[in-house]
Amino acid sequence: MAHYAFLNENFIVTEVITGRNENEVVDGISDWEEYYGNFREQYCVRTSYNHRIRKQYAGIGFKYDAIADVFVAPQPFPSWSLDINHDWQPPIPRPTDDKMYVWNETDLSWDEISI
Repeated sequence: MAHYAFLNENFIVTEVITGRNENEVVDGISDWEEYYGNFREQYCVRTSYNHRIRKQYAGIGFKYDAIADVFVAPQPFPSWSLDINHDWQPPIPRPTDDKMYVWNETDLSWDEISI
């Protein structure tokens, strides 16, 4: 079982479905990305739960970067930026102690969570 992401004109994921495995041939069809894309009249790209292709499993709202061939999660906060690995990074690294923190976008800081 394989999973496929449908993309809008801005390469944003609008839906993810379960479909045929990429190595299955049914009625002469073997390119399932093309088949599903043509059927839905949308761009279709395979995604993977185990992160073996395209960096991470696509979710609704993720963006497909066709040049890097990866799915990128939505930006969590306006101040965060993408690193070279296509991961969002805060402007200040999260503290590395054993405490729990939440990002404070107003102050651009990590606030400790009291339990």
